[in-house]
Amino acid sequence: MANNVEKFQQLLSHRFADLELLKQALTHRSAERNNNERFEFLGDSLLGFVVAELLYQEFPSASEGELSRMRASMVSKPALAAIARELELGSFLRLGSGELNSGGSARDSILSDAVEAIIAAIYLDGGIEACKEQVRAWAFAQINAQNTLKESKDAKTQLQELMQAKGLALPQYEVVKLEGVAHDQVFTISCSIAMLENKQLGTGRSKRAAEQEAAAKLLTELSAKSD
Repeated sequence: MANNVEKFQQLLSHRFADLELLKQALTHRSAERNNNERFEFLGDSLLGFVVAELLYQEFPSASEGELSRMRASMVSKPALAAIARELELGSFLRLGSGELNSGGSARDSILSDAVEAIIAAIYLDGGIEACKEQVRAWAFAQINAQNTLKESKDAKTQLQELMQAKGLALPQYEVVKLEGVAHDQVFTISCSIAMLENKQLGTGRSKRAAEQEAAAKLLTELSAKSD
């Protein structure tokens, strides 16, 4: 086990002062009493915090709902299990014979729990900055592999960032028409940008929905012109 722990450590950004912490993080409850269950509890909270902070910093225009959806995707069991498989974590886990024989080293639940335990072990050994460094490395690797950031950004955010990247004025939105009574309104909103002469219209039961539709139409038009 000692050799396995040292070998696995080489796959991390953190060098442990106390390798016993990493050993415990890699030990499933089926193997022995001194296992990684309590580490999972702590690691889950640390993971949520670090990912939330990262998304808050990387997406200044995203809404609370959008940030929550991105975070949920990135800290889900399948996402963490994917990180574990990239590290071949299953081959380093210490499992009881029953779990080992039943394929526990490849099970999403066990792999994702172990990733959370490792996060806690790094925090306990090196503090919050060491923990942040490792979680952010995994998060950005996941983002790059799955194109999570681009897919999670709404049309308004994508269009705004495109204008900013080109040094142009931000998109302009204007209410063109408002129909219906107060509790059942339909908005028609135009969106214009410096790169195109014509405007695009969007409709929706809220200003935001109409703006999103108009922005999406402009993005589609820009994409067609660049092809």
